[in-house]
Amino acid sequence: MTTTAPAAAPPHTEPAPGHRTRGAGRGEGRLAALLLSPTFLVLALVIGYPLVSALRESLYRRGEGLDANGFVVNGEHFVGLRNYTDAFTGANGTRFWNAFGNTTFFTVTTVALETVIGLAMALVMHHALRGRALLRASILVPWAVPTAVSGLLWRWIFDANGIANHLLGQQILWSADGWPAKWAVVIADTWKTAPFIGLLTLAGLQLIPAELHEAARVDGASAWIQFRRITLPLIRPALLVAVLFRLLDVLRMFDLPYLLVGNQKYSVQTMSVLAFNEANNLHYGPAAAYATLLFLYVLVVAYAFVKILGTDLLAEARTNGQARRRRSGTPASTRPPTGPSTGPPTGPPTRQSVRQSARRGTPA
Repeated sequence: MTTTAPAAAPPHTEPAPGHRTRGAGRGEGRLAALLLSPTFLVLALVIGYPLVSALRESLYRRGEGLDANGFVVNGEHFVGLRNYTDAFTGANGTRFWNAFGNTTFFTVTTVALETVIGLAMALVMHHALRGRALLRASILVPWAVPTAVSGLLWRWIFDANGIANHLLGQQILWSADGWPAKWAVVIADTWKTAPFIGLLTLAGLQLIPAELHEAARVDGASAWIQFRRITLPLIRPALLVAVLFRLLDVLRMFDLPYLLVGNQKYSVQTMSVLAFNEANNLHYGPAAAYATLLFLYVLVVAYAFVKILGTDLLAEARTNGQARRRRSGTPASTRPPTGPSTGPPTGPPTRQSVRQSARRGTPA
């Protein structure tokens, strides 16, 4: 009698990891879309619908034509891109390019001044001294003041008989048309929003390890070298975010020049004020065209800023994360593979690198 061995059970096979990953990814994607759907709905109602309505309105005109009997034609009529072409030519073109130049001037001037002054404020607030809490509160007070109140306050200061002319010993008409009005707006806006940049920069300063500066001082690095090679590179991400916020805010400037100098002042008329005046005159089509052009201007500036500087920030964040994993002792097998390094490390400077850079006279 012969016996046969029992057949071996087929080995247990698990599904391929790729199938599990794709299935889990689809499920997480659907869950994320479900959780974010209320936010998308609110954004569509608050941002999407007004934007589409403004784009549609910019293609029409109403109440500007006359019929054969000389009466104003009621209703709206489609004009295509005529509102946009008229914005760049003739009398409308002169007003548009003036508003565009004023907007650009205020953006470049105020953001540059606010960045320098805000950085100085952050360094002062970060320094350990007696009464630091009171100093921080006093520096942040201008930022807490509403813009309307700030505009009226500086209007009294820049009055013909105000304290500004009294201190200067001259009779300057700050609220008249001309360069004094431009500089009045720049001074008032810098006073109000420089603390905002200082506040965001202070948050970046407080994340810098104190031992980096201590090591640099031990190795004989001066205060300027410490600031240029340690402090400034490490606060760069926070400083760039603050500058981006201010760029987007100043490009839409309306209330400060309107309250401080006046509405029909050619020297301080921004693109927002120009669109407001057109809408006040019931020229809704040209007003929507000006607002759309301002939106495109802001979009281009934001995209250029993020495109030029945002990639470096993301690369620095990835490098810093890899450096932290190496310092924490994570095995090499669990770290994502990285390509060959073609340059010096871009992670945060360590104590040893700071000492070496101080001896060689090169940045950490």
